[in-house]
Amino acid sequence: MIYAVKKQNESNEKLINRFKKIVQRSRIIMDSKRGRYHANKPTKQFVRAAAVKREFYRTKRRRKQFYS
Repeated sequence: MIYAVKKQNESNEKLINRFKKIVQRSRIIMDSKRGRYHANKPTKQFVRAAAVKREFYRTKRRRKQFYS
């Protein structure tokens, strides 16, 4: 649980800003937004197809660097 305790001679605005920074650093908002929608795990077929595409573009890039 994240909390911020008000320090001596600290204004409410400073306290709120400090709390916002703590929340941003903890990545709670980002994780909650990521988990907002359910995403299915990729199938083996999809993973393999992505690997083939990735390897194709890597070799293409290497050839381009070699002949350039």
